[in-house]
Amino acid sequence: MADAKHIQVYDTTLRDGCQSEDVSLTVEDKVTIAERLDDLGFDYIEGGWPGSNDRDAAFFKEIKKIKIRHAKIAAFGSTRRSGVRASADRNLQLLLRTGTQVATVVGKTWDMHVREALRIPLNENLEILNDTIAFLKKNFDEAIFDAEHFFDGYFHNPEYAIACLKAVDDAGVTLIALCDTNGGRLPHEIEAAVTAARAAVDCPIGIHCHNDSEVAVANTLAGVHAGATQVQGTVNGFGERCGNANLVSIVANLQLKLGYHCVPPAKLKTMREVSTLVYELANITPFARQPYVGRSAFAHKGGLHVSGIQRNTATYEHIDPALLGNDRRVLLSELSGRANIVYKAKEFGLDIGTASDDKIGVLLDELKRL
Repeated sequence: MADAKHIQVYDTTLRDGCQSEDVSLTVEDKVTIAERLDDLGFDYIEGGWPGSNDRDAAFFKEIKKIKIRHAKIAAFGSTRRSGVRASADRNLQLLLRTGTQVATVVGKTWDMHVREALRIPLNENLEILNDTIAFLKKNFDEAIFDAEHFFDGYFHNPEYAIACLKAVDDAGVTLIALCDTNGGRLPHEIEAAVTAARAAVDCPIGIHCHNDSEVAVANTLAGVHAGATQVQGTVNGFGERCGNANLVSIVANLQLKLGYHCVPPAKLKTMREVSTLVYELANITPFARQPYVGRSAFAHKGGLHVSGIQRNTATYEHIDPALLGNDRRVLLSELSGRANIVYKAKEFGLDIGTASDDKIGVLLDELKRL
């Protein structure tokens, strides 16, 4: 990459996110989200799996009518079937019909899956991987390989998992995204496996994590720390089972905490707006305690906390909420102190004195009584 500090953001809300049991987006919804993600500055937008349903196929027709300024639209599919050449595989032919610049395919890298799910010899799977990527590279600008179950495969049979990566690397793959498909691995395991993968292949490495152990964001950051240059995930962490890695938190952490560039800073300020839009189109109530963009992410209830932020917001806030388009909120309750009342009054343009004034104490006593 020209900029070593740039991390590519690959969004799969419109495909992997729609595998969440409570998410179903119309074609119009998906186009609207794609436009906003493009405006936000994401690098890749995975539109769906045209071989799986008519709605996803329709998206690729509709998105051609929209002016996408920055992002590359990716079509998703799987490696060719056993016993069929890539050029004759129906799934791959449907990818071609989308007319996208980028094709992303998922393939097996865990020997257990090859034996028990595909039920083919291990060497045949290597041939499938190589043949599929070689075919896609002839027909697309970019061919991305999602190494399904890579981390489980690596820790059960590292030699075979790495052999799978080499099979697609030899075929000229653009990037390999290492997938923690079951979401069961921990950050130190992710970092070790990404390090091994980078040493084995020449192509760039990406990271794609699921949240079944509630460490998908941490695992993604560990992958970047080990050298991954692309992060995959969904807005708000939508996805199958416990969800995917949440790109809202990933981008915020990479850009605000670790010094990487993901999206333009001015666009980062629209992150809460984009998060809310995706919730609304999915007809899901926004998660109030979602880090960075949730309504409660910068809400202060305890009197000690409110007194602190009046002196210096860094006392109880890890970042400025405005950087993500969020707001600071001070709450009134039985846990309030005098500072809560003074702060809240100022919100409404009222000057009711300082926290030491006797009348503030009277108001506080009445609040607690109520």
